[in-house]
Amino acid sequence: MQANIKWLDDPRIFSVNQIKAHSDHQFYRNYDEWQRNNSSFQQSLNGRWQFNFFNNPQQLPDKLLLTGREIKNTTSILVPSEIELQGYAQNQYTNDRYPWEGKIYRRPAYILDKNDTQENSFSQGKDNTIGYYLKHFDLNPTLQNKNIRIRFEGVERAFYVFLNNHFIGYAEDSFTPSEFDLSQYIKNKNNLLTVVVFKHSTASWLEDQDMFRFLGIFRNVELLATESTHLEDLDLRPKLNHDNQSGLLAAHLSFIGKKDGFIHIYVKDHNGKSLFDQQYSIENQLNIDNIPFKSVHPWSNHDPYLYQLFIEVYSSNSTLLELIPYQFGFRRIEINDQHVVLLNGKRLIINGVNRHEWDAERGRAITLDDMKQDIKSFQKNNINAVRTCHYPDQIPWYYMCDQSGIYVMAENNMETHGTWQQADYNVPGSSPEWLDAVIDRARNNYETLKNHTSILFWSLGNESYAGEDIAKMNEFYKSHDKSRLTHYEGVSWTPQYRSRISDIESRMYLPPKQVEDYLKNNPDKPFVECEYMHDMGNSCGGMGDYIKLLDQYPQYLGGFIWDYIDQALTVTDKISGQKVLRYGGDFDDHHADNEFSGDGLMFANRNEKPAMQEVRYYYGLHK
Repeated sequence: MQANIKWLDDPRIFSVNQIKAHSDHQFYRNYDEWQRNNSSFQQSLNGRWQFNFFNNPQQLPDKLLLTGREIKNTTSILVPSEIELQGYAQNQYTNDRYPWEGKIYRRPAYILDKNDTQENSFSQGKDNTIGYYLKHFDLNPTLQNKNIRIRFEGVERAFYVFLNNHFIGYAEDSFTPSEFDLSQYIKNKNNLLTVVVFKHSTASWLEDQDMFRFLGIFRNVELLATESTHLEDLDLRPKLNHDNQSGLLAAHLSFIGKKDGFIHIYVKDHNGKSLFDQQYSIENQLNIDNIPFKSVHPWSNHDPYLYQLFIEVYSSNSTLLELIPYQFGFRRIEINDQHVVLLNGKRLIINGVNRHEWDAERGRAITLDDMKQDIKSFQKNNINAVRTCHYPDQIPWYYMCDQSGIYVMAENNMETHGTWQQADYNVPGSSPEWLDAVIDRARNNYETLKNHTSILFWSLGNESYAGEDIAKMNEFYKSHDKSRLTHYEGVSWTPQYRSRISDIESRMYLPPKQVEDYLKNNPDKPFVECEYMHDMGNSCGGMGDYIKLLDQYPQYLGGFIWDYIDQALTVTDKISGQKVLRYGGDFDDHHADNEFSGDGLMFANRNEKPAMQEVRYYYGLHK
C-alpha cells in the first residue's frame, strides 16, 4: 500500500493501518522493572531528529511522500517539541476563527453540498506547512526478536509514517496515542524512521480550539515490544455498592499472540493485604465478573484511596512473560430522583478549572514537572476538578488525578467553533461523511482512558453545536460505559437534541441570576457551568454570587473557571534583553485574537495571578 496525499482532503479517511485504541496500562518484564519504572519492553525515540521544513505541499516532491526516503541538507529538531517554537514557522493564536480565514477560501467537504469533496483543499493548500522528520535508530537488545510497534502520543495534525522506505500508516486526532505495527520491516540495526507531518487536513475542521495553532510531534515517541502472549486491553469495572461499604470488581481482558499460558491476578490494599488472588487460563477474551469485596474504602477528592492490581502473564511452561500493575478505586457517580449528582451517595460539588496543557517555553509539549506543579497548585487553592479543555491530555496527568483525588471531565478532541458561530454551516452536524471520524475520536478517548477512577464525566467536545453525529457520540459512551455521566454544553443551542445528548444541563458564562432562574424552576437535569468567570485582566470579582447558589440549590454542581493558565510564550525582548511573556498578536500573527490567550488564573510561567486568592477563598467554602 502506498501513501496518498489526497487523504488530507477526505473526512472519511482519518487512519490507515492504525492499531485499535486500547487501555493505557504499562507492562513490565518483572517486579524490579516496575519498581524502577523502567520497562525493558519500551525504547524511547525522544531526542534529536533530522528535520526539514516545507512551506506547502507544492514544495514536497511526490516521491518523498510516497516512499519516506531520506533527504539531504537536513537540520535537526528536538522531539517532542512544537515546530513553530523551533524557529521554522509562524506562531499564530486564534480563538474561534480558523487560521486560514481571510487568506484562503475553504469549506468543509460534503457539508454544504453532498457532492462537494473539496478536492485539493488541503493536499494542495498553500498554507499547509509540513515537518519532514527522520530518525536513525538501532533496536535495543531487549526488544529484538519480538513484535514491535511504535506509539506516537501526540502529533499535530495529520501524519504519515514510514520505516525503511516502507509505508506503515497514517493518522489524525492530534491528542490521542497512535500506534502502528513495525514488525514486518524493522531490523536490529540501521533503521530509518520517517514521519511526514501536515499542519492541516480535514482534522483541522474538528480541532478549532481556543489556542495557538502548532505543528509537529509534540508528545513522546516510543517503541514497544510485545511477547509471544500480550495483554492488549484491560477493562476494569470497579463498582461501589449502594451501602457505600462493599463493592464488586469486573475485569475484561483481551490477549493477542499465543493463548497457551495462564495469568495470575491479585489485588492488594494500602497495607499490602491481599484481597483477591486467582489464576485463569488465557483466552482471546477473558471476562471476570462480580468479584466481591466485602469492605472497601471509597475513592474521593478528600480520600483518594486506590487499590493495587497486579496481572502476571505466564507462558505454558510457567515463565513470567509480562507484569501489568494498575491502581483503581471504588466510587459511584449517579443522578438521584431530585436531579442531584451524587458521588458515593453524597452530593458532588465541583470547584473546577479548565486547563490547557501549556508551558511558557515549550507550548503544549509540557513535562511531568509541569503536571506535578499543577497538581500542587490545585491542592493549595482548593481546586478539586479539571476539565481537559478541549482534548485529551497526556496520559500521566490522569494517573496524577487518580492519585490526588482530582475529578476529571475528560473531553474529546473536538471543537468546531469557527463553523456554526462564524458561518452558516456546521461541522460535523448530521453528516454521514463525518460521523466515523467523530465516533473514532470518542472511541480513542474512551478506550485509552476508561480505567481511570478520577474520570467522572465523558465530555463530547466543545462548541461544536449539535446534530445527529454528536447524538451518536453520546450513544457510543452510553453503550460502553454506564458508570459515568456524559456532558456537552453545545446542545443548549439545539434543544431538539436535549433528551439525547448530555446528562447535565451545561452552560458557559451564564450570569448567576439566570443560573438561579433555571435552578428554581423544577430543573430536570443537574446544572454545571462548564466555563465561567473568564479570568482575563482584573477578573474573578463577583465569584461569591455563584458560590452562594451552591448552598441554595443542590442541583447546582458548581463549575469550571476559564481557565487555569495563560497561553503565552517566553521571548527575549530585543530592546531590554529581558525575558518577557508574549501573547497572541505579538508574533506578527494575523489574524490573531491577541491578549485573549491571557485568561488564566496563572501566568504562563506558573506564577499565580491575584485572582487566585479569590478562587482559593471561595472554593475553600465547599472543600
